[in-house]
Amino acid sequence: MNTSPSIPATSSNSPAAGPSETIGTSETSGTSDNTLLRAHAVARDAADPLADCRSRFSIPEDVIYLDGNSLGPLPNGVAERVARAVTEEWGTGLIRSWNNAGWVDLPAGAGAKIARLIGAEAGNVMVTDSTSVNLFKVVSAALALRPDRQVILTETRNFPTDNYIAEGVIKQCGDRHRLVHVDDAADLTDALDENVAVLMLTHVSYRTGAMHDMKALTKAAHDVGALVIWDLAHSAGALPVDLAGCDADFAVGCGYKYLNGGPGAPSFVYVAPQHLGGFRQPLTGWFAHKDPFAFAPHYEPATDITQFLCGTSPVLSLVALDAALDVWADVDMDALRSKSSALCDYFIHLVESRCDGHGLTLITPRDAAVRGSQVSFTHETGGYAMISALIADGVIGDFRAPDILRFGFTPLYTRFVDVWDAVDRLAIILAERRWDTPAFHARKTVT
Repeated sequence: MNTSPSIPATSSNSPAAGPSETIGTSETSGTSDNTLLRAHAVARDAADPLADCRSRFSIPEDVIYLDGNSLGPLPNGVAERVARAVTEEWGTGLIRSWNNAGWVDLPAGAGAKIARLIGAEAGNVMVTDSTSVNLFKVVSAALALRPDRQVILTETRNFPTDNYIAEGVIKQCGDRHRLVHVDDAADLTDALDENVAVLMLTHVSYRTGAMHDMKALTKAAHDVGALVIWDLAHSAGALPVDLAGCDADFAVGCGYKYLNGGPGAPSFVYVAPQHLGGFRQPLTGWFAHKDPFAFAPHYEPATDITQFLCGTSPVLSLVALDAALDVWADVDMDALRSKSSALCDYFIHLVESRCDGHGLTLITPRDAAVRGSQVSFTHETGGYAMISALIADGVIGDFRAPDILRFGFTPLYTRFVDVWDAVDRLAIILAERRWDTPAFHARKTVT
């Protein structure tokens, strides 16, 4: 990390502190690097084309929220929309609301809103179930399309539930397949051969924020006859995705991170047009039937994306997600990506300028072209306690075992001054070793 000036023992604990205040290292050290001045962050916010988007969210005044990559904040209007669904549609409309309030159309309607954000063909995205359940569906479907191949190829450090689901599918198939882990992402292409049925990857790493080249890896898999499944949990709503342009086969992703659909919001599933109708997904519930309300005695699958539904949809959760997605109606995804890259670059620069000498190691790519919208540092012993101390001081990031301090940058509501203030508080916590107390080391269930 870069050598930094000494850090004063005073803290700026208010996100609303004015640009003229002499807060933090650079403004008391005489350094000529104006990127270390809070006024620089204020000026960048004033020129931000997405600045007005912040007003679309309910964010506590005393919180700097850098954990939208785990759970997005509450968009304005969602609570009222859910309340209306409870008191009017459910309370008064009762069963009639499946038709009159459009409950039955919510999976496709929310899917259409997400399709624009992930570059999917119209009508090929459905919102239903959880990411894990949808992954089970598409892994099973993909293996059925490649019956003579045995290998599911993935990364050792893929998000654990993805690999667990693949292991479960293998068990369901009678152990005819095997899951092959690659330790180094650079070796994925070399591991692709005629035995690979499915390449299953998370587009952006939940640990490091490193981003795969979706187009190149999809082509490499197709060149050997394999299919590709992309987990978009850390990219949908964080950066532009082009599933159709990359010729992706399948994708899944959650609704509660960058899409701000609320805790446990339903997931989405994408299936390329050429694969629809050519197989059965394994969870053959009645909403996946070609005519659910015919109540036929035997299953006949729908031939479009509705085949990837299963049982009755969780209406209240869907209502929340559908309403939350309205904040994206006029968002320019290129502008979003530009700000995301700038926020991450700025955070890395400030941490390395102001927090040097405290054992933090950057594990996120410096090159924005191969990075998602998060930054991760490791600390050998104090990562969890440092995050706990930050949260106590109003800066919410999160921790991932064994040693990762993780920060998400969500351009619709994260400001440059939030980044500056977050690093200012981190610098003081480190300088004064505020983190090194028993209370901050005590692990909670959810990290």
